[in-house]
Amino acid sequence: MDVLLRLLGMLAVLLVGTGLRSVGVLDSSRTGRLNAATYYVALPSLVFVATYDRSIAALLSGALVVAVLAALLATAGIAWVLHRNRPAARRSVAVVQSYHSNLGYLGLPLVAATFDPDVTALASVVLGVALLVQVPLTVAVLSVVNGADTSVVREASTLARNPVLIALVAGILIGAVGAPVPVAVASGLDRLGSLVLPLALLCVGASLRVDRAVADPGATGWVLALKLGCAPAIAWATLVGFGVDAATLTAGVVMLGTPTAVSTYVFATELGGDEAFASRNVFVTTVASVASLYVLIGLVG
Repeated sequence: MDVLLRLLGMLAVLLVGTGLRSVGVLDSSRTGRLNAATYYVALPSLVFVATYDRSIAALLSGALVVAVLAALLATAGIAWVLHRNRPAARRSVAVVQSYHSNLGYLGLPLVAATFDPDVTALASVVLGVALLVQVPLTVAVLSVVNGADTSVVREASTLARNPVLIALVAGILIGAVGAPVPVAVASGLDRLGSLVLPLALLCVGASLRVDRAVADPGATGWVLALKLGCAPAIAWATLVGFGVDAATLTAGVVMLGTPTAVSTYVFATELGGDEAFASRNVFVTTVASVASLYVLIGLVG
């Protein structure tokens, strides 16, 4: 019941963000500042605090890396086959939204609020590995299918400057060498990290568009099934096959069972995808994930 109440509370904050945008409180400028505070301060703080006091052996699990890659790439491949006959702009969006998860703004904060620090540390690794794969893959799929012009060097440079990845690497390195972190610093970062969930939910809510007309419900249904069902199922099967412990299984399955990231709408807008279709899918998978994550958490928790 606690998990269900937490998920329903998250949905309520999301809808508050949507409502604040609709009445003009969270306009583009304020949402941008809120997003910057979340992306550059709160989320990196959470990642660093979750990893800085752990050994590399405790964090970098080969099974977890393989499970993340298997879930992302296999789901992308299945989506490619299922949507191969759709118009290019819609096909590209359907493929990327089937695997591209909202790991930073929903996944990791949810794990941190629901499970113990061991699971949160492993979830931070899932976030880092997935960022290195799903962002370049999404840009590549949208660019190739839609014939959009993009710079691989620019995207690689952007990824290298990602504050979440920098915080993850810093945490892993400090944990590897056993360098002490002052208690006051760790405590301050921990408090900043605790702000991720409310800030991120408001940002996501302010980005959701619920006024789009329903288009191609069949394609949206497949996106929903692949993102919330297929991806975590592949991760689960892979991790169980490796015989991992409960914390690793929980981190991998819950993180990869999160809804489609809002950033896919941004990528679709910039790289020739179907914007209205992308917006609708983000909203549908986000709302539906309340039920699917409740089931997943119950199964692994």
